[in-house]
Amino acid sequence: MQSEQIAQLEKQYRISLINSLIGYRSLNLLGTAGGSGITNLCIISSAFHLGANPPLIGLVIRPEREHNDTLRNIKATGQYTLNNVLPEWYVQAHQTSASYPSGVSEFDICGFHKHYVKDFKAPFVEESNIRIGLELRETIDMEINGTTIVIGEIVHILTEDHLIAKDGTLAHSTAKTLTVAGLDTYYLPYPLGQMAYAKPGIEPHLQEDPIDVQS
Repeated sequence: MQSEQIAQLEKQYRISLINSLIGYRSLNLLGTAGGSGITNLCIISSAFHLGANPPLIGLVIRPEREHNDTLRNIKATGQYTLNNVLPEWYVQAHQTSASYPSGVSEFDICGFHKHYVKDFKAPFVEESNIRIGLELRETIDMEINGTTIVIGEIVHILTEDHLIAKDGTLAHSTAKTLTVAGLDTYYLPYPLGQMAYAKPGIEPHLQEDPIDVQS
């Protein structure tokens, strides 16, 4: 299939194909609050690691629309949260992608509970067990398709101690973090193995003390 054929595909078919083409992606609930305090929650699959020092996460937000409060809230308060999705909540999490009117909180409509930490305006999701609080550092408007890349610095990590291995790796399989392929198909992944740090001249091998995925 070449570019001309891709362009001629039926719209919804093309959207599903292109969105699922790269396979599994990270899945998070993005929590924000506006200047008036009204909260917003939406499911996203565009978060990506940018660096560890400073600790940065980027995400892609679709073109701003009148009823889309997410980017507006982030710019207004400079704070937002990313929260993992657990198996018992993926149906409600998917519903947050619906186009509710501006000013309507998906927390309330979709049955999620807000969790706050001191001096941080954005709400975390009580039903998640890995929660990240971020402060806005930069936005990049993409002329090619009207999306905005939002870059935030991690200022809060809320999780349980047993989910972090001795080397600092977060055990998402133990946490039961879901992933997604495409727009609407959710998966519960499992680990095949935790590799040791790769070095020239040393055969690839598993870590001697891998994450305990059975805990």
